Amino acid sequence: MISEASNVHSGDYSCKGRMKNAQHNSTQWSASIKLTVSDNAPAAVLTVSPLWLSPGDSVTLSCEVEHPSAGWRFYWYKTVPKPSHNSYSEELLPGSTNGTEQDSYIINGPTHTARYMCRAGRGDPVYYTLYSEPQFVWSGDVGSAVTLTVSPDRVQHFMYDSVSLSCEGNSTEWRVRMFPEDRSSYCFYLRSMTESTCNIYGSQQIDAVYWCEFASGEFSNAVNITKQNADIILVSPVHPVTEGDSVSLGCKLKRGQLLSKVFFYQNEKLIQNDTRRELNISAVSKSDEGFYKCKYSGKESAQSWMSVKAASRPESSSFPLPLMVGLVCGIVLIVLIVLLLLLCRYRRSKDSHSIRPIQPESSNLNETQRNEYSSPLHGDAVLYESVKDSKDTENGRRHETVESSVYADVKIGSAADDSVMYARVNCQNKGNAKTHKGKPTVAGTDETVYSEVKPGTAVM
Repeated sequence: MISEASNVHSGDYSCKGRMKNAQHNSTQWSASIKLTVSDNAPAAVLTVSPLWLSPGDSVTLSCEVEHPSAGWRFYWYKTVPKPSHNSYSEELLPGSTNGTEQDSYIINGPTHTARYMCRAGRGDPVYYTLYSEPQFVWSGDVGSAVTLTVSPDRVQHFMYDSVSLSCEGNSTEWRVRMFPEDRSSYCFYLRSMTESTCNIYGSQQIDAVYWCEFASGEFSNAVNITKQNADIILVSPVHPVTEGDSVSLGCKLKRGQLLSKVFFYQNEKLIQNDTRRELNISAVSKSDEGFYKCKYSGKESAQSWMSVKAASRPESSSFPLPLMVGLVCGIVLIVLIVLLLLLCRYRRSKDSHSIRPIQPESSNLNETQRNEYSSPLHGDAVLYESVKDSKDTENGRRHETVESSVYADVKIGSAADDSVMYARVNCQNKGNAKTHKGKPTVAGTDETVYSEVKPGTAVM
């Protein structure tokens, strides 16, 4: 067993065996294997995509090992700045404590500038590669708690112009970083929050990305600043423009003023050609994002990218909309069920009180039957109804109201009685005695009518 391998252990190895009690008998030599021990661990190489983020973008990290072979697991890190020590610390990204089999890692929805690294490992105990070179992803979104502002607020500047950078945030110390890195820059050194700005003078750093690093471990938004050794520059915002906002792009001469037509281009397409010296967009949309440049009197500016970000939506209520809709629908459903139950109960009640007395013209029941039917049994339903009838006089010219009282005694038989319903009707005539065809009618005379009704039988 080799406890600590080094390059002196490199070479071809083979083995053979023998029985424990056999002094002279042994197996043949095995096939040889070649062991190579390097003094330096292999390096990991990290790539990131995209480099510039739009709000809500995801980042894909890819890690490769020099001279790749099987068995590697990959470890992913985010670095945290320590400006006071001019260094960074590494933090493992979620899910990579034990490494991942995949050589790629997706970070969903970062919106801020960040710095990443990776390495690979295999074996037990784990043998690690060297850390990869760090890679940045930059975000121009100023929505974070720490921000970098630029004055003058534009991407392009003339050579030897002075540009002021300011870092704002809740931290005691900060410094400005740039890519490509220039440690000779005045802004590179650590400063306190009382020193609110630093300046880029002369020809310092052309075409660089700038951002702030805070002692709190945060990165600010990043800005792209270029210095042009030219007679004309494009004036465009250094920060992303929010959809719906207005923006103005202009053309600026190093010396002199604009006197004639200015040409503005978006993605190499001419979009304005008149005496106006500015390109005004009243309500920016995503289609306005792109590269812009201007031309004046035969002079052409460099082009710069104008980024457009979506307007921030108001925070939705903490009460989820689907739950609210569900509650409303549930309440409506309960109300409908209650209304249907009440309606059914009302109809049943109405049906039980709407048995109309049946009035046949005559009845031949004997006295026994009269007595039997006139005495309702316990539990019988009794219905009394008062009916007022109008009767015509003989000459038909006027009506005389005759009030008659109708009493209905209803008996519903049991299933053994074949569900027979009997109705007894007493008709009493009130008022003065009247004559009909010369015969007097005695007031108050009762007339009893019995009717037998079987369910399902139509009574005419």
